[in-house]
Amino acid sequence: MSIRGRSMDWDGAVNAWHVSGGIYRMGRREWLTEAGWKQAFDDGVRTVVDLRNVGEGRRRDTDPVVPAAALTGIDVVHAPTEEPDDPRFTALTGPYLNDPAHYAGNARLFPEKLVGVFRALASAAPKGDVLLHCAAGRDRSGMVAAMVQDLAGDSDEAIAEGYRRAARGINERYRTHGPPHSRERYLEDPELGPLLERRGLAVVAFVRNLGTRSYLLANGLSPAELDAVLAICRPSVDTMGPV
Repeated sequence: MSIRGRSMDWDGAVNAWHVSGGIYRMGRREWLTEAGWKQAFDDGVRTVVDLRNVGEGRRRDTDPVVPAAALTGIDVVHAPTEEPDDPRFTALTGPYLNDPAHYAGNARLFPEKLVGVFRALASAAPKGDVLLHCAAGRDRSGMVAAMVQDLAGDSDEAIAEGYRRAARGINERYRTHGPPHSRERYLEDPELGPLLERRGLAVVAFVRNLGTRSYLLANGLSPAELDAVLAICRPSVDTMGPV
């Protein structure tokens, strides 16, 4: 049984973590190797929910070559969390979401998008475990993961630490491989630590003010769909690792 907060060592995976119950998160799925997909399948993953926008999901020259057969038995579902060209969104976040201070604005602007993500989780629940991913595995994944943790009954500290782990994970990737563009950079611990302390608290404030259950029901998720989400996101026993 997976321990919440455990790093997943699927081959090639970047910033991959167990969230709660049957839900995992990570960065770009194109980083996984063929062996990594087999490991994820063996761990129970049967659905991948891609939170990225149209056009982001493409192979790069540096990505491993993975045959389509490597994903046999795993469904890939696209459920973006935003409308990236909406001027209200870009005025708030800039070109993309990269700060938990803007999660509430994302939720306010695009409730149908976030309900779509949780509807995808509900549909996937009977098939097995679910892997959420965006690009870095930090903010879009972090926003949805915090909502999952809220539904699972996690503590404030566990939710904050979930974000901090993922932010540290992609920061380490930037150290070893360099950032993808000028808006991101590797941060040394004296700068990263205080930043993550503030941002962890911001994630908690977002999800507690949102009230995930009420938000989803008010914006069109059915009670039956919510029950399916709860079934997959809540652990059957307390398996929380150290935070």
